[in-house]
Amino acid sequence: MFATLKRTAKFLRVPTQAERDMAYLNEAGDRYDLEARERNLSRGLGF
Repeated sequence: MFATLKRTAKFLRVPTQAERDMAYLNEAGDRYDLEARERNLSRGLGF
């Protein structure tokens, strides 16, 4: 019963800002794209 509750809670959890930022950076195709994404995050323009 608790396992089902834990899975449900994990499914409904909203990712943190740090997790969203890391996912955004992990989508970079090359180092130039990564650098541009890092600049966007530092300027507050992350997605």
